[in-house]
Amino acid sequence: MHVTGTVPSSAPAPQEIPAATALPAEDPTATVETGRHARRFGLPVATALVMGNIIGGGIFLLPASVAPYGTISLLAFGVLTVGAIALALVFGRLAARDPRTGGPYVYAREAFGDFAGFLAAWAYWITTWVSNAALAVAAVGYLDVLVPVNDHRWTACLAALALQWLPALANFAGTRYVGAVQLVSTVLKFAPLLLVAIGGLFFFDPDNLGPFHAGGGSAIGAVSASAAILLFSYLGVESAAVSAGEVKNPRRTVGRATVIGTAGAALVYLLGTLSVFGTVAHDRLVESTAPFSDAVNAMFGGAWGGWAVALAALVSMTGCLNGWTLLSAQTPYAAAKDGLFPAAFARRRRGVPTVGVGVTVVLASLLTVYNYSSGSAKVFEVLVLVTTFTATVPYLLATAAQLFHLVSGRRDRVDRGRLVRDAVIASVAAGFSLWLVAGAGYAAVYQGVLFLFAGVLVYAVMAARGQRAQEPAGR
Repeated sequence: MHVTGTVPSSAPAPQEIPAATALPAEDPTATVETGRHARRFGLPVATALVMGNIIGGGIFLLPASVAPYGTISLLAFGVLTVGAIALALVFGRLAARDPRTGGPYVYAREAFGDFAGFLAAWAYWITTWVSNAALAVAAVGYLDVLVPVNDHRWTACLAALALQWLPALANFAGTRYVGAVQLVSTVLKFAPLLLVAIGGLFFFDPDNLGPFHAGGGSAIGAVSASAAILLFSYLGVESAAVSAGEVKNPRRTVGRATVIGTAGAALVYLLGTLSVFGTVAHDRLVESTAPFSDAVNAMFGGAWGGWAVALAALVSMTGCLNGWTLLSAQTPYAAAKDGLFPAAFARRRRGVPTVGVGVTVVLASLLTVYNYSSGSAKVFEVLVLVTTFTATVPYLLATAAQLFHLVSGRRDRVDRGRLVRDAVIASVAAGFSLWLVAGAGYAAVYQGVLFLFAGVLVYAVMAARGQRAQEPAGR
């Protein structure tokens, strides 16, 4: 999902789930708001939410980012895709067990208690609003190709703010409009991407590929180095699980949408990068600032590729902002209902937690203004990497929750084969999450831990208020 060059099996029917993952007695989605403006998502929209949030603007830079390592970077794609799909399968299993809005927050709290749930919600909330600010700033770069806005930094700042508030207004209008925007933007973004990903195969020239291992050193080191760049691209795999309460038949749909969306995004990533590698000469690709534009120009001639790719990137990022704005409010909404976030975050209108959306867009706007006023992109890049670290907190807690349920279940009522399979998948997902931490780097982990510690103080206040509310009157 991330702008820095940033990660179909059906979910089992309820009666097929072993005792280790028994379903709650009460359907937690029974009170979902419905109406003319609030509409629950089906499989197409839920899948579009996953794919749209994973594929942001980073794909338009990825081929050039990994080109210095050679075609060995395609192996990193394969390894990361396995990890991302394993994580998708874990979310599908957890959503089948407990299909409430909140995703990792719900799973962590149910398995490990309030504090773990709060950490998942807090870390995920930070991830969403910081990412939205970064995505809007990057989108301005593509907008500048179509309409010059970067001549003055405050003009660029206003453009970035507009790109954040337009998706927020779609969210305020209701889930019906969020789903429509997400579906349309996903379709529009895939048209040019598939043009290069599939059309480029017909113009493929093996001589353009360059060396297999171009960076020198060990092959394992090259795979790890390119993987560190690609890791950011798979954030967003949890999108359908976080919005499970707004999904039709979530026990079945969330798992399918998560796996299909993740696999679809991975396929586009891999084919797109391979096609660019085969249509643009390696030495030119290493220096390229718009690899998809160069690929389109090489395929069809002319210089219109830059405009086409800029428009596609702008649509892609706007759709990504639309989906992440909704997700930014869903986890605090679930936590607020349990008394772990301020009660205002639990207010909903037309199916959308409007207070969460409003607070998120305001915080992202303030961060955007800070970025332009400081004149330093370096500070902002660190904040973007921080989101990669903070995203791993709910990922790890969710995979730990799955392992907890598998290990704590009654052995005499569990399908042994399924238990082993689910344990292997959860272990791979945990390894993928830890790899995300390594890819974020020392500085980002340091900054991310500070964000988490700030959350501990917030939890202390909320827990104390909850305890006071439970005390008998007059005590």
